[in-house]
Amino acid sequence: MVKLNKIYTRSGDDGSTALADGTRRAKHDARIAAYGAVDETNAALGMARLHTKGDELDALLSRLQNDLFDLGADLATPDTDDFEPLRVTAQQVARLESEIDTLNDKLEPLDSFVLPGGSEAAAYLHLARTLMRRAERRLSAAMEAGEQFSEPARQFINRASDLLFVAARVANENGKNDVKWIPGANR
Repeated sequence: MVKLNKIYTRSGDDGSTALADGTRRAKHDARIAAYGAVDETNAALGMARLHTKGDELDALLSRLQNDLFDLGADLATPDTDDFEPLRVTAQQVARLESEIDTLNDKLEPLDSFVLPGGSEAAAYLHLARTLMRRAERRLSAAMEAGEQFSEPARQFINRASDLLFVAARVANENGKNDVKWIPGANR
């Protein structure tokens, strides 16, 4: 269990932060940016959940928020032999896929791209989706910079944005209130 007695440590005043294994990195480091974007996604999900209380999405979003903390812990921990790191599992990815399929079965078929909006919950879920895609881009950049991440972590980050897309459509009354893109409508 995590125990936080003191919130400020002053150790980051020099522009660095610690990874889970204790090594220090610049706050703009590619690995830090990847899990920072996951944290941004989680904050947007907190906003979305203000509008999902009592509906079918709330429990799913609660699980996703917890899993995003697992993902952040995974991304914050380089390969180490010093301790057993928390890693995202293939089972967590499979659960996301199952949840996507279950939600998608209820949706009106798409006949256009969907603009972010509709209900308040859907708008925040679309925001979370775009932040998750940013996290995915940051993860890709970190990999290009030489960082190693597990396959389940890479898959989870991709599936999570898909889940958020279908969740936004569910929040828009199963797609009935989606805001559709009309190509060239304002020419």
